[in-house]
Amino acid sequence: MPSRTVHAVCSHDCPDSCGVLVTIDEAGQATKLRGDPDHPVTRGFLCGKVAKYLDRVYSPDRLLYPMRRRAGVPKTALPHGRESESFERISWDEALDAIATRLAAIAREHGPESILPYSYAGTIGILNYGSMDRRFFHRLGASQLDRTICSETGGQALISVYGRKLGTDPEAFSHAKLIIAWAANIHGNNIHLWPFVEEARRNGAKLVVIDPYATRTARAADWHIPINPGTDSALALGLMHIILRDSLFDRDYVSRWTCGFDQLEERAAEYAPGYVSSLTGIAVADIERLARDYATTTPAVIRLNYGVQRSDNGGAATRAIAMLPALTGAWKHYGGGLQLSTSGAFKWDKTALERPDLALASPIGRLARTVNMSVLGEALTEPGQKSDGGPPVHALFVYNSNPAAVAPDQSSVLRGLARQDLFTVVHEQFFTDTADYADILLPATTFLEHKDIQGAYGHYYVQLSDQAIAPLGEARSNVWLFSQLAQRLGFTEPCFRDSVDDLIAQALRTADPGHQHPWLAGITAETLADSGGAQRLRFHDQPGERFLPFAEGPFDTPTGRIEFYSAALAAQGVDPLPAFRPAPESRHTAARERYPLEFLPRKADNYMNSTFPNLAGHWRMETATNGVIEMHLDDAAPRGIADGDTVDVFNDRGSIALRAHVNGSVRPGVVAARLNWNKLSRGGHNVNLLTSQRLNDLAGGPVFYSVLVDVRRSSSSQQKQSDLR
Repeated sequence: MPSRTVHAVCSHDCPDSCGVLVTIDEAGQATKLRGDPDHPVTRGFLCGKVAKYLDRVYSPDRLLYPMRRRAGVPKTALPHGRESESFERISWDEALDAIATRLAAIAREHGPESILPYSYAGTIGILNYGSMDRRFFHRLGASQLDRTICSETGGQALISVYGRKLGTDPEAFSHAKLIIAWAANIHGNNIHLWPFVEEARRNGAKLVVIDPYATRTARAADWHIPINPGTDSALALGLMHIILRDSLFDRDYVSRWTCGFDQLEERAAEYAPGYVSSLTGIAVADIERLARDYATTTPAVIRLNYGVQRSDNGGAATRAIAMLPALTGAWKHYGGGLQLSTSGAFKWDKTALERPDLALASPIGRLARTVNMSVLGEALTEPGQKSDGGPPVHALFVYNSNPAAVAPDQSSVLRGLARQDLFTVVHEQFFTDTADYADILLPATTFLEHKDIQGAYGHYYVQLSDQAIAPLGEARSNVWLFSQLAQRLGFTEPCFRDSVDDLIAQALRTADPGHQHPWLAGITAETLADSGGAQRLRFHDQPGERFLPFAEGPFDTPTGRIEFYSAALAAQGVDPLPAFRPAPESRHTAARERYPLEFLPRKADNYMNSTFPNLAGHWRMETATNGVIEMHLDDAAPRGIADGDTVDVFNDRGSIALRAHVNGSVRPGVVAARLNWNKLSRGGHNVNLLTSQRLNDLAGGPVFYSVLVDVRRSSSSQQKQSDLR
């Protein structure tokens, strides 16, 4: 058979959702990946992470067979490269039977709600993110998971203002004259938006970056505005103060399409430039200039990312920033507005995919209690009855995630995972930090090894991802795994035997096209295949007509208008207007007397959360930042810390050893380090040893970026960092 090309879609947690062309040789092996040149956003190139993706697929470290913990081996962190010593290979039949038997026994003894699934966006393909797995856990009666760890706060904030998670089309950015990247490292983690930004700049646009860290994007910007962590709501309200004071708002747009203007005006009056400057660390003149530039430049667009919501005040911050284009009427202009997420445009039939009605057939006969994934440590370690009335967790089923590395308050998470009485199943591609604690370890497919369908949260194209290669070893997809487990447990509902093609049709609702959402109208697996794998959502009857998501109403809010004031939030006990409130761990509270430095546990540019750091090629791309704490000279010098010294970064939750890099990437009072695997970090812990399980002001999101620490020179500061590779 000659070589051939298959269209797949990168399913990693990135807004770009790139179309990927995979070259398959005569032996059925993938030999080359390239970006789809016909995809209007991918435009023929891939990021540095995915360009090297075949290193991941064909890595000799891939987990390729089901495994079981050896008898008598305790649950603990394992040295990189020696994990298999704690596990023995078993067959899939043995693994499925063991899992089904244990889950059934736990459900009988403790109730099915003592079983907790834990997953997130290790894949954002629609089927493998959430379809057969949700059916399985609904039918079992297991606890539901509130998936808050990344974007829920920001998403709910956007919905509270506009009613939908929509935003400016990425292709429209090239028409902007002012682009504000607010906590958005476009060049690092949204690289396919960058060509549109650069096109706009060639046409005279200015790029402004608001970020406490000098990111790749900040270093390439026309103007970088460093801001104190967690004070974004104050800056947004300060901009509103000036825009309203100087009558720079769009009176017609505000009067026609918004509600709560008078209340917002009253709230913004509290945020005079001098007060905002004292909170944000931004000079008054710069606040005044930014407000005028933003309000008087057309089109002006904000690329907002989720970093602002990962603080105690994150919901209010996201709401306040999202209101700015409504105040100025920027939504009326192609190339204006705001983009946080476009995911609300993809109207998949999630009810058909997830089948919550199956909970009625479960032993408890109803939807189970919900556990917030951001307090996993508490869920696994709190003794006795839970505060929600449900039982303690006795079984944990992890897939699409690596909670041992990414969940906050790591010491409590690891303490829970180490429980010998906790039955833990992990479905993974590698021996991650979480896999170390598994009782049963199952091999998972990569996106090249299964078929799926996908939308995006950074553009408006539906894509079909074809299976490019046969699964390596005995790796299996989430869809296959949960279908098989359902049948092992005797679930007789026909939906557990649905094929991948059945699920795709259900997601698109092509089996009932009369009820297909207009934006998906006419899009089927067949039309996707015929069009090369990607089709744009059907926003208009006329091809090529520009999509302006919020140019005019009515909107999907309770009032049908953009809501500056939210009565719905007020009814939940949440401030109906945005405001700034200092985080308990910030420079604005007494807690700073003990721990004077604000800590940013950042994501690495060349990893995807905790994906990729175990691969040598990706590790080399992060050599300069692996195991490093970045500091300002004003903080390093008084502590006797020089560039290259080994230091201890600590608070009440723990201490990690890092190497000081005194480089000015952060302003005084702020330090930053990158997320990594625990087992690839000195001391066996990463930055999440220092983060807390405190929740923010909206939707129960985590507060990764509201952390106080101190740094001291280690007694072993002259010792070079060990080579963990």
